[in-house]
Amino acid sequence: MSHRFGHVAVLGPTNAGKSTFLNRVIGQKISIVSPKPQTTRNRITGILTTEQAQVVFLDTPGLHRQSRGISPLLLRSAWNALPMADVALLFFDARALAPKPNLLEAEARPLAKALGGDPMPVIVALNKVDAVRPKERLLPLLKEMALIFPQAEVFPISALSGQGVDEVVAAVAARLPEGPPQYGEDEITTAPVRFMAAEAVREKLFLALGQELPYGVAVEIESWDEQTNPAMPHISAVIYVPRTTHKGIVIGKGGEMLKKVGSEARAEIEELVGGRVHLELWVKVKPDWPGDKGFVRELGLGE
Repeated sequence: MSHRFGHVAVLGPTNAGKSTFLNRVIGQKISIVSPKPQTTRNRITGILTTEQAQVVFLDTPGLHRQSRGISPLLLRSAWNALPMADVALLFFDARALAPKPNLLEAEARPLAKALGGDPMPVIVALNKVDAVRPKERLLPLLKEMALIFPQAEVFPISALSGQGVDEVVAAVAARLPEGPPQYGEDEITTAPVRFMAAEAVREKLFLALGQELPYGVAVEIESWDEQTNPAMPHISAVIYVPRTTHKGIVIGKGGEMLKKVGSEARAEIEELVGGRVHLELWVKVKPDWPGDKGFVRELGLGE
């Protein structure tokens, strides 16, 4: 059997489970996960290597209808993945759509329009089917999917439990062009370690603060010193918030919230680098930073 290699654009509405799927497939956490929509801000590359194929997944920011702040940039990042891809893998949230199947038209039609006339193979993953009750609610969704994406193969899956995931991966790999691998067997992502460390901090903020956390939060690794103490690199990260009132929320009473976030993020970064690190967090106010294009580019958002 010939070897296959190619890129897969993973697209879909916010909170459809794209990052959960990617982490499960790669077998290691490379994309942050949170109940909040628009968690993924950058196009994350995950590399799956098997004997038969090397699949490069492009996990993209969720598609949405917002037009303020960095939202347009995130949308461009998502759509820009399509020309780079050999296969389109579309994700939809069955749990959210089952009670309101009419919403599928609004969520799916922009993707169908973008793919219209393109010979690119399309795989549709109807995710979170394990959370749908009764199961009969899935039938209208599956029928509507077939109408909107007549060229696609549809898979009901659960990225969280793993149900149907192997079948999706096999279908994707089978549709890639023939070619040799372009990455080493041990490479699982093209994201730099600094970026993944910043994402670890941002994820812990999302999870710790829930609804209190403002969407306008960004994290930047300001310094990464491995020279002073090679056995324990010193990492300094800055958390940017758009308002002074948000600074207090992130720091918490007596600094407890920032300590909690720092402790949890440090543990994840240590697992990432395979050793101990000293993580220092700072919170700075940068008014209206999402509107500062130069600053946004420095953060690498929406790439």
